[in-house]
Amino acid sequence: MGMYETVRRDEDPLVLDANTPENLSADVESSLLNSPRSDGSGRGGGNASKRRLVSLDVFRGLTVAIMILVDDAGGILPAINHSPWNGLTLADFVMPFFLFIVGVSLALAYKNLSSGYLATKMAVVRALKLLVFGLFLQGGYFHGLNNLTYGVDIEQIRLAGILQRIAVAYFLAAVCEIWLKGDNNVKSGSSLLKKYQFQWAVVLVLTVAYCSLLYGLYVPDWEYSIPSETSSSALKIFKVKCGVRSDTGPACNAVGMIDRNVLGIQHLYKRPIYARMKQCSINSPDYGPLPPNAPTWCQAPFDPEGLLSSVMAIVTCLVGLHYGHIIVHFKDHKDRILHWIVPSSCLLVLGFALDFFGMHVNKALYTLSYMCVTAGAAGILFAGIYLMVDMYGYRRPTIVMEWMGMHALMIYILAACNILPVFLQGFYWRRPQNNIFRLIGIGA
Repeated sequence: MGMYETVRRDEDPLVLDANTPENLSADVESSLLNSPRSDGSGRGGGNASKRRLVSLDVFRGLTVAIMILVDDAGGILPAINHSPWNGLTLADFVMPFFLFIVGVSLALAYKNLSSGYLATKMAVVRALKLLVFGLFLQGGYFHGLNNLTYGVDIEQIRLAGILQRIAVAYFLAAVCEIWLKGDNNVKSGSSLLKKYQFQWAVVLVLTVAYCSLLYGLYVPDWEYSIPSETSSSALKIFKVKCGVRSDTGPACNAVGMIDRNVLGIQHLYKRPIYARMKQCSINSPDYGPLPPNAPTWCQAPFDPEGLLSSVMAIVTCLVGLHYGHIIVHFKDHKDRILHWIVPSSCLLVLGFALDFFGMHVNKALYTLSYMCVTAGAAGILFAGIYLMVDMYGYRRPTIVMEWMGMHALMIYILAACNILPVFLQGFYWRRPQNNIFRLIGIGA
């Protein structure tokens, strides 16, 4: 099998196809590039080997559906919207689920390599594509619903974002999968760990580095400015007092400090999630006017996809990579389920234990406890979908999710990034307010 055929399953990690043929010849595999199949049981042979492993497509589609739900209904149902700070809601599972899926996909896409250098080159190109997409879609070029203007000041463009984070996690996980795996055969759980021991060493290094920086860096006082309400040219300056270490609150955490100093505060997300906290909004847990005596940090930019928090996002991707290895090396349904459920349960227990002892579950900081809980939940959900769809063949109830999973990036761009609504709003009758969305009662 040529390297280009092995790697080119899709053009983006959001929909990187995990359904790589497991027991087909190179000729058949080449003919199935646009509709890859896999033996759900891993046994191969006969017609069974041509059955598509749809679990990951369904899981990806379900994640897309949750993303659309929380984006559209989160304002109406704050309970499913992102947690203002500590805690976990339905929306907080979306990002780690995508990263987990990317990891599983990579284990299958890079299962057979003829050239590590060419595979790395392809990974670089694909990651750069995602980075460019992310800057264009989330950098501020589009001004949102009910606003037909566009364009962004390069000095103010948002540098981080969802696709940028996925691009970085995808690339580093791909490099690990291409270069950091042993040659030994896998016959048990211990031999699986031994084969990928250097990948687990990377997980350990990233986790230790993240915790050391989050809890060890000194965060000094800092300030920021926003346009004054009375004059568009005047700036209102706020000073935030910190002078602490190990703080994981909204104002004085190391995640925000690193982003302000490396990326620049003008390039961060200007609608911070903590602006929905009780201290910052009279409509909490939704956005709203500032309450009297609100803290000075309430309006400060903060990026939920920042540099330090993305370190643990990479770990989520590497955890997903391990779950993909289980598909590659274990051919029996029960073995796969067992090797998924055990680590998933351990991750959940560890995550909740860390939260109980003070390392709170926090999506904005992407804390270790948050990584454990969400990765564990992803593993259990994936195992459940695999059990239902690939083991017992209940595909009909999930056919919509499967289709959504196969077109995840397209749906994300059109729906979640509001490209389709903004495009449709561009067609109106006499006044911009007279568009199809106002006609059906959306955005009225």
